[in-house]
Amino acid sequence: MDDEPTVTRLLPEHGLISSATWDAAQQKMTYVLNTMMRPGELFVYDGKNGRSRQLTHLNDTWLKRLDMGQIEEVWFKAADGYDLHGWILFPPDFDPAQTYPSILEIHGGPQVQYGNAFMHEFFYLAAHGYVVYFSNPRGGQGYGEAHSKAIWHQWGTVDYDDVMAWADYMASQPYIDTARMGVTGGSYGGYMTTMIIGRTQRFKAAVTQRGVNNLISMWGSSDFNWAFQQSLGQNKPPFDNLDHYWQQSPMKYIGNAKTPTKVIHSQADYRVAQEQGEQVFVALKRLGVDTELVLFPDEPHGLSRNGRTDRRIVRLNHILGWFEKYLK
Repeated sequence: MDDEPTVTRLLPEHGLISSATWDAAQQKMTYVLNTMMRPGELFVYDGKNGRSRQLTHLNDTWLKRLDMGQIEEVWFKAADGYDLHGWILFPPDFDPAQTYPSILEIHGGPQVQYGNAFMHEFFYLAAHGYVVYFSNPRGGQGYGEAHSKAIWHQWGTVDYDDVMAWADYMASQPYIDTARMGVTGGSYGGYMTTMIIGRTQRFKAAVTQRGVNNLISMWGSSDFNWAFQQSLGQNKPPFDNLDHYWQQSPMKYIGNAKTPTKVIHSQADYRVAQEQGEQVFVALKRLGVDTELVLFPDEPHGLSRNGRTDRRIVRLNHILGWFEKYLK
């Protein structure tokens, strides 16, 4: 049997590397690098001397005049003792003797992950006085196959428990005001946000974005049908496995919701159709829970990362405004 291939680390930087391109001689490589504290810049790696050099400094002047706050990396325990990874972004001029409102951010996917990359949304919220915290619950990538497949055909189980364990960890910190905790997320993060408001009242406010809310109606209205059926429905459509899809759907639990919740969705979202957000909005109105529905015309599923600049700014202001209303 052949030996396992060896892996050589070429780049010394710790961060998210993208757009890597070698020259024709395979000696130099350009790439974009960003970290949690710095947006992307262009670098070049020289294979002859093994060194990298930064070519652009697009954000240096801007970053020097800003107080970005500080990020703390954390390992914490899930309810069953499993090790989980998270980060805490503290607001500028953070004072540990004071208590702060906080916002739990939940990633999409679920088979993606938070990593060492710049997230402008988090800094925007932290700059307004919030402790922003985010983690990688089971179901995502980056920690092995067992971690990723822990929620295979059972969304809303151990992943929900992991997110709640993260909220528990943060609630135990002396600088967190437990009466002013908010939660938000997009796509699968929106799914988990809606699941949370139906299963607990611990959060004072929520913003669910482009959320997957009803897995039954999702089937047939998403461009990702086959993949959802593989990972959610035991390779069966809803009409052959109805109870299983409904058990994993946040709409099953929405009747218990009491948390003021803003619903944000894009009208050109082909991954998660507009009706997924409308179901939550209509249910909350019927329940008498304070809610607003914000629909962005012509925008895709990934408005948090692309789309028209003015609409991306409006989206951020909607998120902040909702939390300012209920957490300040």
